[in-house]
Amino acid sequence: MFRHILIATDGSVSSAKGVKAGIGLAKALGARVTAVHVIPPYVVAYDDALFLPPAGSRRQYREACERTANAVLAGAKREARKAGVRCATVVVTDPQPWGGILRVAHSKRCDAIAMSSRGRGALGGLLLGSETQCVLARSKIPVLVTR
Repeated sequence: MFRHILIATDGSVSSAKGVKAGIGLAKALGARVTAVHVIPPYVVAYDDALFLPPAGSRRQYREACERTANAVLAGAKREARKAGVRCATVVVTDPQPWGGILRVAHSKRCDAIAMSSRGRGALGGLLLGSETQCVLARSKIPVLVTR
């Protein structure tokens, strides 16, 4: 059925559930996985005449984001290794995480996407997260959502 599953992770506790579900599905189907972490681009904010540079340089920002991404993806690789599932990792920069997720799914020719969703507050608990909603609305391949 599915031979290559993209697993989106941001390193959160909620995201770990999606990683485990995606790896579990891959193991059951004999599929491989690619874990992806999306980094937001370096942005300098302007507010009329006020220039608000972010803390640190562009290089420092990128290095810090890559360290975080590598740590997050190392966790996904460990889970996959424990399950006996082949796992590749990708770090991508995109202003919208859903865009990065879909771009990688397309470029890696994935059959499905696995990700988690977390609700926020009483109303948010009834709704999927906005990134998850965007992936579901735009994906041309099946999406497994874990809560």
